[in-house]
Amino acid sequence: MKLVRLLANLGYGSRKQVAMMFREGLVTDASGEVLYADDKVEHADVRFDGEPLDPPQGLVLMLHKPTGYTCSRKDVGRLVYELLPPRFALRNPVLSTVGRLDRETSGLLLFTDDGGLLHRIISPRASVAKVYEAELAEDLRGDEGGIFASGTLMLDGEDDPLEPATLEVLGPRHARLTLTEGRYHQVRRMFAAVGNHVEALRRTALGDLSLDGLPPGEWRPLSPDDIESIFRQGA
Repeated sequence: MKLVRLLANLGYGSRKQVAMMFREGLVTDASGEVLYADDKVEHADVRFDGEPLDPPQGLVLMLHKPTGYTCSRKDVGRLVYELLPPRFALRNPVLSTVGRLDRETSGLLLFTDDGGLLHRIISPRASVAKVYEAELAEDLRGDEGGIFASGTLMLDGEDDPLEPATLEVLGPRHARLTLTEGRYHQVRRMFAAVGNHVEALRRTALGDLSLDGLPPGEWRPLSPDDIESIFRQGA
């Protein structure tokens, strides 16, 4: 792939803009030697304005989503894409969220331009464990864990019971919930079904992949080992 097309696909600008960047000497190799549009150089050896290029197609990012942001490109208000470098919105293929967290839910959110991986993660067949911590309006009664684990809990407006989920009590109004489904507002609706209300909700892990100290609003690319940890259930 020509370097002009590579940089344009990574969102650094249109092909015309990227061609101008070459003329300005902004694209170099790792040693600082200026590159030209037709040069053939390995992705890892290219520098833009002195910095390594973003990862190629197959990029997977983890964001610690703060509350108040919507997982959308077009909704009114603050959008999760605003927390990423602007060029990421121009990548081709496009960078999409892997599932969604609602506006008032914080925590681990993934992005990828790999459609196959996206569907692998969200597929019900994968049974990826999703771990949430919830702050509740009322004290836990004590029977919620059994109800959630039963595989018989029905949510309002649905015809199929939920798959069993695991509840860990962290405090009188603080709980960790692990589930393998991704129904609409599922955690909030589960607690509503047992007479409680979720006041704050954060997703802390997918499989064995956790936020691991990543601050709210910050992101990092995932390694192949990180990605495979999503499908491990030992957390």
